[in-house]
Amino acid sequence: MAEQKKAPLKKGLLGWYFNFNLLYRILIGLVLGAILGIALGEKILWIAPFGALFVRLLKMIMMPIILSTLIVGAASISPATLGKVGIRVVLFYLLTSAFAVFLGLVMGSIFQPSADMAVLSAEAAGKAAANQSVANVLLNIVPTSVAQAVVNEVVLQVIFFAIIFGVGISYLKISKEERLKKAGDTLYMVFDGTAEVMMRMVTGIMQYAPIGVLALVAEVFAKQGSKVAGSLAIVTLACFLGYFLHVVLVYGGLLKLNKLSIRRFFKDAKDPFITAFVTRSSNGTLPVTIEAASRLGVSKDIYAFSLPLGATINMDGTAIYQGVCAIFISLTVTGHSFTLGQMGIIIITATLASIGTAGVPGAGALMLLMVLESVGLPVQAGTLVAGAYAMILGIDAILDMGRTALNVTGDLTCTTVVSKGMGQLDMEKWA
Repeated sequence: MAEQKKAPLKKGLLGWYFNFNLLYRILIGLVLGAILGIALGEKILWIAPFGALFVRLLKMIMMPIILSTLIVGAASISPATLGKVGIRVVLFYLLTSAFAVFLGLVMGSIFQPSADMAVLSAEAAGKAAANQSVANVLLNIVPTSVAQAVVNEVVLQVIFFAIIFGVGISYLKISKEERLKKAGDTLYMVFDGTAEVMMRMVTGIMQYAPIGVLALVAEVFAKQGSKVAGSLAIVTLACFLGYFLHVVLVYGGLLKLNKLSIRRFFKDAKDPFITAFVTRSSNGTLPVTIEAASRLGVSKDIYAFSLPLGATINMDGTAIYQGVCAIFISLTVTGHSFTLGQMGIIIITATLASIGTAGVPGAGALMLLMVLESVGLPVQAGTLVAGAYAMILGIDAILDMGRTALNVTGDLTCTTVVSKGMGQLDMEKWA
């Protein structure tokens, strides 16, 4: 394989910054943020707007990237092939999510986290879980207004429209009527050009990432670091051990089964992993994930379809979190864990709930409401369940960092494996 040319060195006042490896800059920002947050506490919160700016920059291009890449992805694949790719991707996402919930329940059963009810705040406010049937979840995938779905960032509805629109373009492109074929090619070029512009914007935004990471991590540790103690520390340990085992057993296993180097995979997967860890948003990290998939040699036809979809419905990290936290709340409130039947209900509910939950910060906490409702532990204001739920919310930002990083890694693993299975992975980049 030909050796890649190195980017020319930057000159000027900030040349030292731009010439230093981006990953190292991000890691330094992460460590400094944690140290400053723990050492200075709330005195460092003045830095929070710099972190918010990083998240806003990523979210600014989120919808254009989802629309353009999905439309291009669906339009690039023939309608017959699209069905094969779609079925493989969705099945992969749902099966790994179901296994993740099971792993979370295992972690919860092993660590048995619970809290003394005496320490619960009497002011803990509960939230009513939305009674969403499976039929309603599926029906809500179809938007009544595409413009409204884009403005309100209802990602699953945008994805549905983009796929349908892309399929329409693919039919135009293969039309025998010259006028329709030209229209299809023109539309394809417009959205393909839009996607390329968005990727150039990603490159620029990532230069600001180290500063944004420092600010985001400092804010999290300033607000939550001191609260991670006792029983909540056990919850955190159980979740993060579950995240680690899922990466090793599931993702590592899938890569090995497909004869792909784990070391080579994580060489590029580390960028979206770190970005997801600090932004806590799968959708916000999507531009970085797409860039990593391209470097891994994944076919654009595959990743343009799989990654935006995965950022919304693939929630492996969130699923592990559901299992651990549901057991924590049950043990804290009732003194006992769940029956096998209840665990089965949790696995089904959490897997289905992941389909209708946006990949944004804190979405897992909303999913937990649905899971608790399904096993007879509704979160209502003033109840013990609400108090235990409030304790989880106290450390949710820290748990969210790990689960989002896992979610994004799962998206990239699935995309790589499916691309290899479809014979559309550039193996020269794995040499």
